[in-house]
Amino acid sequence: MTSKLPLFLNGEFVKSKSKKTLEVTNPLSQEVLCQVPCATKEEIDQAVLSACDAFLTWKEIPPPERARLMMAYAALLKEHQEELAEILSKENGKTFEDAKGDVWRGIEVVEQAANIPSLLMGETLENVARGIDSYSYVQPLGVCAGITPFNFPAMIPLWMFPMAIACGNTFLLKPSEQDPMTPNRLAELFVEAGAPKGVLQVIHGTKQQVDDILTHPDIKTISFVGSVPVGQYIYKTGTENLKRVQAFAGAKNHMVIMPDADKQRTVENLVGASVGAAGQRCMAISVAIFVGKSKEWIQDVKQEMEKVKPGPWDSPESGYGPLISKTAKERVLSLIETGKSEAMCLLDGSNCQVEGFPEGNWIGPTLFTDVPTSSTIYKTEIFGPVLLTMNVDTLDEAIRVVNLNPYGNGTSIFTGSGRAARKYRHEVEVGQVGINIPIPVPLPFFSFTGWKGSFYGDLHAYGKQAVRFYTETKTVTERWFEGGDSEGANLTIKLK
Repeated sequence: MTSKLPLFLNGEFVKSKSKKTLEVTNPLSQEVLCQVPCATKEEIDQAVLSACDAFLTWKEIPPPERARLMMAYAALLKEHQEELAEILSKENGKTFEDAKGDVWRGIEVVEQAANIPSLLMGETLENVARGIDSYSYVQPLGVCAGITPFNFPAMIPLWMFPMAIACGNTFLLKPSEQDPMTPNRLAELFVEAGAPKGVLQVIHGTKQQVDDILTHPDIKTISFVGSVPVGQYIYKTGTENLKRVQAFAGAKNHMVIMPDADKQRTVENLVGASVGAAGQRCMAISVAIFVGKSKEWIQDVKQEMEKVKPGPWDSPESGYGPLISKTAKERVLSLIETGKSEAMCLLDGSNCQVEGFPEGNWIGPTLFTDVPTSSTIYKTEIFGPVLLTMNVDTLDEAIRVVNLNPYGNGTSIFTGSGRAARKYRHEVEVGQVGINIPIPVPLPFFSFTGWKGSFYGDLHAYGKQAVRFYTETKTVTERWFEGGDSEGANLTIKLK
């Protein structure tokens, strides 16, 4: 009998009283790894109450001490990187190297959280009026919550709770129910690093548990990463309940390929960015726009994609792993079939099989050409190892295609021309731009800045924007009276 995954409440793993559980399966074999409970309303209330109590003391901990906790945590995560990657691979399906990268990109955010004292510094100005000074403090908000997706079960939780907690808040994490074992281990290591009880809570579940979080009166902020319809729901419901919300949603990321680009490097980067992680990345390149004569390279892209073989997580020969679930596989297969009536399918991975793993959620690399922007496969985030291509004559046309798309998460241009690169990054209406970089996810001293329909909110994840999201500014205006006669009542708004 498979074990029931515990909740993490008030610094301890506890067995949920919920009778509703879901199976966590290995996408490679459909083996049931554990049962994940859907936390009860009472357990969520208990988690929030514990976080509220912990906040009263944690907010008074000096920022340098919080920074030392983050340094200790980053060291532990590095020590356990391969262990975490193996857990992640088994429940998510990623190759071992990709899983290690998932963990590492999260570690980088924890390292940034260790820099929190300088990020929390306020501002000051002497003599804003005669004898009057003004200065500001940055203070934490209270209990913050994060709702994270299946595709990065280490990195995205680590985008959220280390920065929020380093700012002086406490945190409630609701990870994806499809791969919750990795986040539980992250919580365990956080306590081992020295985190006090109640600073971090982990509850599990689905929509009902999310709704309980969104409507809880004591939760101040909501951070979310996931699909467009869910992101819109999270943002609307959270803000209707007067919470600060950042909701990172879907994408349709374009790579523009100029004829003066380095052909081999461009083709290799395009293939890796489109089918890596089975295309289950919100920053994956799903559309390639070939400008001018570069369209002659499409056959080279096909040949390079044919070399990529999906397989088990622990094989060095595997280019990527299975999709997360049978449901996800069936959805992608359905979109591929739709696409065959809308464009030319140059490479079809629908019937992919991997020897020894007949139950895996396999889809091989798939390539469509001459894809119209009116097609379903163009309008839909496929979230699989599927690349769409189209041809245009000029860079201006390529920019027009990208800017008309409702999403604005990431884009890239491959070119040997500084002029073309500057024009593209200046005119394109996308929040994260790569120049000869296929997946331009910023390092954590910047922020993750999706635009348009890829993001709902004002302040983005990690970096300086995360500090602003997880804090409030208090501004003080101060005067000390000297001796002498009073000037009488000031009946104007002007400082005197």
